[in-house]
Amino acid sequence: MNTFGNKFKITVFGESHGMQIGVVLDGVPTGLPLSADDFTADLDRRRSGARGTTSRHESDTPRIVAGLFEGHTTGAPLAITFDNGDTRSSDYAALVEHPRPSHADWVAMRKFGGMNDPRGGGHFSGRLTLTLVAAGVVAKKMLTGISITSRIASIGGSSDTAQFQAIIEAAMADGDSVGGVIECTATGVPVGLGEPFFDSVESVASHLLFSIPAVKGVEFGNGFAAATLRGSQNNDMIVDADGRTATNNAGGIVGGIANGNPIVVRVAVKPTPSISRPQQTLNLRSGKVEPLAIKGRHDACIALRAPVVVEAAMAIALSQL
Repeated sequence: MNTFGNKFKITVFGESHGMQIGVVLDGVPTGLPLSADDFTADLDRRRSGARGTTSRHESDTPRIVAGLFEGHTTGAPLAITFDNGDTRSSDYAALVEHPRPSHADWVAMRKFGGMNDPRGGGHFSGRLTLTLVAAGVVAKKMLTGISITSRIASIGGSSDTAQFQAIIEAAMADGDSVGGVIECTATGVPVGLGEPFFDSVESVASHLLFSIPAVKGVEFGNGFAAATLRGSQNNDMIVDADGRTATNNAGGIVGGIANGNPIVVRVAVKPTPSISRPQQTLNLRSGKVEPLAIKGRHDACIALRAPVVVEAAMAIALSQL
């Protein structure tokens, strides 16, 4: 389904090359100050234009079409839309019969009987993350006292920020792409947030984080590294009555409940599957495995534009608890 949440419900709609994409938010408090300008900073962080990102340029101007009166939310569903303009649908014509490997082309065709919109990836496109960022802007306004920040922790396996651009350039020179890891930190989260068993902080956040196209892994605190440690190494010793701990190996969550320390989560973003380097993959027309060189405009490194999307997902998740 395309709707998530109970306390703060979001519904996303649209396709990459359709007329519009948008999001409907239900559960927004009455009287929240809001204007189109409030979205500018986060939308700009997601915007393309930097080296290694797609050359597709959209205005990404938010249009608040419902739920707002005289600069304040009304308590009714808040609807925000974005127009699509810079589309080149002809670049995707051949992909209907020659689907891209590791992309949703083939599975979408099978699931929806060929009735899916294949242009630009349709509803499966990273273009839809724009709606998550918009929802995140509203969610951040709702989270009084909580601050959420994110950064690129690594690209292509390297955590040396000075090497990031060279790694991307090398991939681009080969007609290839590269992945990365985003680290997100939420501070000011009150002790006790989270509902065991199925609505733990990790459960709700992971649900949203895995909804971001290209995210293939999520870990909190030490994550998978904890499996290599002993309990004496991984345990966080409580040092005061407020629950502050000497270390934060748990990433601010114990038993699915926030313990008052910063919540730290990392997400793995896969390399962009749309690459110009020829790949051997099934051609549905011929029934044979044949070379495919993908045309069009694509990010060489999706991770470059992902930090603000991860922030948005975490803000939406915390708004549910």
